Amino acid sequence: METKVFDRIEKKYLITKTQKRNLLRVIKKHMSKDKYFRSEVFNLYFDTDNYDLIIQSIDQPIFKEKLRARSYSGYDRVFLEVKTKLRGRDVNPGYKRRVMITGKDLKELISKKATAKELASRVIETEHDSQIAKEVDYLIEKFDLKPKILVMYKRESYQGEDKLRVTFDANLKYREKNLSLFKEKNDKIYFKDKRNIIMEIKAHGALPLWLVKALSENKAYPQQFSKVGKIFEKLTRKE
Repeated sequence: METKVFDRIEKKYLITKTQKRNLLRVIKKHMSKDKYFRSEVFNLYFDTDNYDLIIQSIDQPIFKEKLRARSYSGYDRVFLEVKTKLRGRDVNPGYKRRVMITGKDLKELISKKATAKELASRVIETEHDSQIAKEVDYLIEKFDLKPKILVMYKRESYQGEDKLRVTFDANLKYREKNLSLFKEKNDKIYFKDKRNIIMEIKAHGALPLWLVKALSENKAYPQQFSKVGKIFEKLTRKE
């Protein structure tokens, strides 16, 4: 049974190809390729007509939440994910709860022909799935959420001890129209400079010393970087 709830510390880094290459020399000594090492990720973010959830996230509140549908190229599965983050003094724990549906089901959800709870019941594994689906329905109804921005990227994933996970996201693209979970010729590229790789470290405690040392030696420093938030800011600047 797949993990449905994630509770972990997340740190993001904007790095160059050279930094990635240097870090991988160390990472490969301590971590192994994930079961799904290479993947193409599609994230469809839901929001209000005024983009209230994204704007709230950009403002860095104590508590924030997002709703998205995530799929992987070549698979018909779609994960409805509720992401929340609580900003603390030293760490920013993130919580993600998700329930699985299909690509066809997602169209029914968007057109309001069916609720997330009804759709999840078709592939439900536990009663907990039903509870997460209810949470999705509650957010959609409370904020009148609709699909607003599609974010795509290519990911490489590594896993280590104590559920340590390191991912590298490249070729970040986006689209704000025709929001199907597929690539299109008119997809827009986000990065225009060399610092074009988003490295994310997910851990359930302190980072291992070997990783801390490698980050320091390669001058890789954590920073706030919400993919959909940065894309929204870019779209807003154009207007």
